[in-house]
Amino acid sequence: MFSMKRTRRAGIVAAIAVGVTIVAAGCAGGGTGDGGDGGDGGGDANLSITMLPKNLGNPYFDTSTGGAEEATAEFGGTFEEVGPTEASPTSQVQYIQTAAQQGAGGLIVSANDPEAICDALDEARSAGVKVVTFDSDTNPDCRDLFINQATAEGIAQIQVDLIAEQIGDAGQIAILSASANATNQNAWIEMMEAELEASHPDIELVEVAYGDDDDQTSFDKTAALLQTYPELKGIVSPTTVGIAAAARYLSTSEYKGKVALTGLGTPNQMREYVEDGTVTAFALWNPADLGYLAAFATQALITGEITGADGDSFEAGKLGTFEVEDATVLLGDPYVFDAENIGDFDF
Repeated sequence: MFSMKRTRRAGIVAAIAVGVTIVAAGCAGGGTGDGGDGGDGGGDANLSITMLPKNLGNPYFDTSTGGAEEATAEFGGTFEEVGPTEASPTSQVQYIQTAAQQGAGGLIVSANDPEAICDALDEARSAGVKVVTFDSDTNPDCRDLFINQATAEGIAQIQVDLIAEQIGDAGQIAILSASANATNQNAWIEMMEAELEASHPDIELVEVAYGDDDDQTSFDKTAALLQTYPELKGIVSPTTVGIAAAARYLSTSEYKGKVALTGLGTPNQMREYVEDGTVTAFALWNPADLGYLAAFATQALITGEITGADGDSFEAGKLGTFEVEDATVLLGDPYVFDAENIGDFDF
């Protein structure tokens, strides 16, 4: 099932107040001005940007879309967000095809599956559309550039460190992931498993459950994990939908304060659960900055400022200068939110 198309134009910029920028790259300068001043042939560049998140109605992607829309307004492009309501492997194909048919200059996509959308992306690129993935990558052959929120190793490490600290480095834990096909989730989980085996012999990972990035499904999976494993000491949820649903369940259950919960979430989602003691600490990057960076990278590809080759560099407005390595641009390191600092952020 597909949702109705939701359209936003660049002139209607979402008001997302990001109190502090998490990106390691320092703030440098303002926007690039109107689109087309940089790179080859920029004046005639097609700066029509289409954003395709995994699914609509997801607070994380609402925030990243806001950042992309802000950037597109700064460089004078037009912006549209489209997408499915459910994050299934092939649900994005129709939107990719439509964007190409409508003559989009650039497509920014977070992939639900690394392979399922590749044929559609190849067709779009053959039609001249620049394809940038963010958050969750495709097969590298299917896109021009990947905007990585942080290294997979760094994301896996911070989550293992947090849960180990919170449960005293011993006991049973479970992972509550998004969909079984999510590229980024699976990479992080594989590295978490390796880190647990190598450095935390007294922690036992009993199950990886999948909430499909759906609030109710994730809520129910949390309940099932706690019923199945009465000795469970902690849950790691590397998905913003999952961690919020798990926190909602724990906050009114007998397990509050007894079962630790950490993972990846946004401050606005998790604030009440940190303040009421359900959650001690969790991590994330700034999704608004991730979308903002993805939009500027797309503009740089469209105008010819970069090609995606190693050593290419471009200006990303308020975030400063970024460099391409292995067809990837890295936003920065994960950031840990806790009771002392969560009030400083609004996204």
